Amino acid sequence: MSVRVGAVLVAVGLALAGCTSEPEAAKPEPVAWTKVDLPAEPVVLAGHGADLLVGLQDRGAKVVPRIVILGGESQRREIKLEPKSPYAFEAVWQSIAYDGERVLALGGASGGAHSNKRWTVWTGTATTLTEHPQEFNTFGGQTAGQLYSAVLTPAGQALLGSWGGSTGLDAAVWLPQGAKWIRQNSANTALSSTASLLVGTSYGTTAGDSVVQTGSQVRLAPNVVQQEAAVWRSTGLNQGWTRVVLPEPGNRSQGATVSCATKLCTISGYVDGKLALWQLDGTQGKRLAGVPDLAVGDKDLLPPPIDDNGSVLQIIADGNNVKVVSGRDGAWTVRDSTGPVGTVRDARLVGRTLYLLAGPADGPASLWKTVLS
Repeated sequence: MSVRVGAVLVAVGLALAGCTSEPEAAKPEPVAWTKVDLPAEPVVLAGHGADLLVGLQDRGAKVVPRIVILGGESQRREIKLEPKSPYAFEAVWQSIAYDGERVLALGGASGGAHSNKRWTVWTGTATTLTEHPQEFNTFGGQTAGQLYSAVLTPAGQALLGSWGGSTGLDAAVWLPQGAKWIRQNSANTALSSTASLLVGTSYGTTAGDSVVQTGSQVRLAPNVVQQEAAVWRSTGLNQGWTRVVLPEPGNRSQGATVSCATKLCTISGYVDGKLALWQLDGTQGKRLAGVPDLAVGDKDLLPPPIDDNGSVLQIIADGNNVKVVSGRDGAWTVRDSTGPVGTVRDARLVGRTLYLLAGPADGPASLWKTVLS
C-alpha cells in the first residue's frame, strides 16, 4: 500500500470516528394494564380516598344505570338506585361527584319527538341514590343548552352546563332548593356571553370551596374570530366568578378537562391541534413547556389530568394506541400501553392505583388498572 493511500484511509477512519453519535436513550417500558371485570359497561368514574365509583350502563337490564364501588374495606359493592321518572330507568351517566359521603349524579337519555337529551338528577350517599324528577323546563325548552358536570363542595352541590342567554349560550349553574334544581342567573357575570365574546364551557370540577370550569372563549371582531382556551373560577359555590384566558393560546385552543387540588389546578386541552397542558395557581395561569407533540382534535376525548405528587399524568389516545404522558414543566416521558386500545374516556388515581376507561371508538369501553411505582 502506498503512503498516500494509507494516509487517506487513516483520515477516513478518523472522520467516521468523529461522526459516531451517542447511543439513543432506552425507550421507556410500556405501561402494563390489567382489565377489571365488571357486571356491565363502564361509562364514567369518580374517586375519593380509597374508593372508586364506576358508573355502569347495563343495556339488557330493566334499570339501565348502575353504580359500583371498588376498593376500600368492602372491595366491591353496588349502590342501590331508586329511579322515579320514566327516563331515569334508561339514563346513561354523564357525571358523578363523590366526596366520601355524598353522591351527586347526572344521567341522560334521549327522548321526545326530537330525541333531545332528558336529564335526570340523583342525590344520596354511597349506600342509596334517589332520582328527583324535575319539571321539563328545568333543563329543557327552546333555550336549553347542555349539562356536563356534577360537583360537590363543602358549601353545597351544583350542576354545570350551558343555557341560552341574550347573546348565544351562557355558562349556567343549577343549585338545589329542596328536591328542585333552580338555574341561577348568569347575566352580567363572567359566565355570560356578550356581543364581542362568546363563552364556551364544557367541563367542571371543584377546588376547595371553589368551582372551576374550563373550555374556551371566542373573541368576535370585524373579520376576526379567535378561540382561546380559558378557565372560569368562583370564590364560592356560585359567587365571584372570574375568567382567566390561558397563556400561549396559539391560533386556536381549548381547555378540555381540569383537575384541582385545593389551590393548584391542571388543565388539559389543545393548542393548534396539539396536546397542551396548563396550570392555574389562583388566577395565574401558566402553560407547561415541552409537552410531547401529540395530536388532539376537536372531537378527541382527554381524561382529566392527574397530579401524582407534583408530577402530571395525562393519558391520551394516539391513533388507536393508548399513551401515558408523565412529567412536569419542561421534562416529559411518553410511555406506550399494553392492554387497552382505542379512545380514552376517563381516568382516576385512587391511592397508587391508576384506573382508565378505554375502548374502541364505536364500541363499549372497559375498565383497566395499573399500580404506579
